Amino acid sequence: MRLKNLVFVAAMLAISSGAHAQEPAAPLQTLFTNVHVFDGVNEQRIENASVLVEGNLIKTVSTGVIEAPDAVVIDGGGRTLTPGFIENHAHLMLMGPSLSAMESGVTWEDFGIHATRMAEMYLKQGFTTVRDAGGANGGLRRAIDAGQIPGPRYYPSGAFLSTRGGHADFANFTAPPGIETNFSRLNMSQEVSGVDDVYRYGRNNFRMGATQLKFMQSGGVVSAFDPWQLLAGSKEEIEAAVQVANEYGSYVMAHSYRKEAILNALHAGVKTIEHGFSFDCEIAEIMTEKGAYITTNLTAFDPGLLDIPAVKNQPSSLAKAISASATFENYIPNMKKCPVKRGFQTDCVGSVEACNIQVAYEKHLNGEFFGAYQSMVTLTSIGGEIAQLSGDFMNPYPAGKLGVIEEGAYADILILDGNPLEDFSVVGTGDTWFGADPRPESPETIRLIMKDGKIFKNTLN
Repeated sequence: MRLKNLVFVAAMLAISSGAHAQEPAAPLQTLFTNVHVFDGVNEQRIENASVLVEGNLIKTVSTGVIEAPDAVVIDGGGRTLTPGFIENHAHLMLMGPSLSAMESGVTWEDFGIHATRMAEMYLKQGFTTVRDAGGANGGLRRAIDAGQIPGPRYYPSGAFLSTRGGHADFANFTAPPGIETNFSRLNMSQEVSGVDDVYRYGRNNFRMGATQLKFMQSGGVVSAFDPWQLLAGSKEEIEAAVQVANEYGSYVMAHSYRKEAILNALHAGVKTIEHGFSFDCEIAEIMTEKGAYITTNLTAFDPGLLDIPAVKNQPSSLAKAISASATFENYIPNMKKCPVKRGFQTDCVGSVEACNIQVAYEKHLNGEFFGAYQSMVTLTSIGGEIAQLSGDFMNPYPAGKLGVIEEGAYADILILDGNPLEDFSVVGTGDTWFGADPRPESPETIRLIMKDGKIFKNTLN
């Protein structure tokens, strides 16, 4: 018996040794040929180029011949190859139609199903990365990254951190302070009152899968209790949020409208200003000094803003919108005069179909207000810089850069009909917001979508 056991062990060791001696399978390669490359940074395309993808990273970008005999070859037909688009301010969990409806009549299943559909919609619109600006924890990212559902790379913020009566106070009108709500149970929004609450809920957000924190510093327009001029959160509370984020090597994004709110946030160490409608050249100077960014939903400057049903039919919201529009009218000229790094923001809350329309319209407004080149940079390389502010160990995608076409960057790639630097509409714009016809699931001009080295759409062949 002892000899038989020795023979058996020897045989098993031989089998094991042979298995370990096998060479690992070479990563799959995809070679894009006959393309003009917008690299996410430079205003001039790289003409007549080829791009080799190996695994989930870009291996080579060249105007010469790339030898890759085992690669799957895709002929771009003289089209433009660009980085995948990046949305820096979305709310994939928030389905609407109102805050009160979501608070009183929506379950976690409803939120999850909506978010799943939103993730797929964004990917089909060419967005290979989305930063969620509040209301989502880590579960959706885990499902996407595991291949269970299609969607973009995902950077959630966990629960909004909001003061009582602030922009993320979603409790019913008669709810007493601190009461548990639908949003707080699901860690989608948390009421903070003092530094200890900021510590508690900020750290819990990271525990729940957040990659950065979101602090609601100003009020809003289509919300119940908060004037847009609100200066919510003490200096100590905002600094506490920054401290928690720093503990995790990450950062804070702040919902800030008023100039005073923006300055308070920047001086506290906040890295991205959300909306920032009171932006001016003084703010630009401080942002540049501190290496900060801004994301702004340009639909706020739409001429038809006051006719939106959620604004027009609610007297308090209409009054706030009229006041805000008068105050924020200098944002665009100030941004052109004193530009800073600005990320793409849609900020849609509502049905998937409505958000599909709003995403396309937000693309259109970027092109109208800031031109094709700056809009392409906003959609790509700047968006990538913002997403990766989450740091070395909270960033779920640390192996490569986002938003650029260069060696070692993630293989998040689009192929577009035409030249988006000359005809920006090829990115999938829509020139109508409310009243627009339903949009296709994916723009016809986006011919190929690759995320993480995997092709999700290809109408070239």
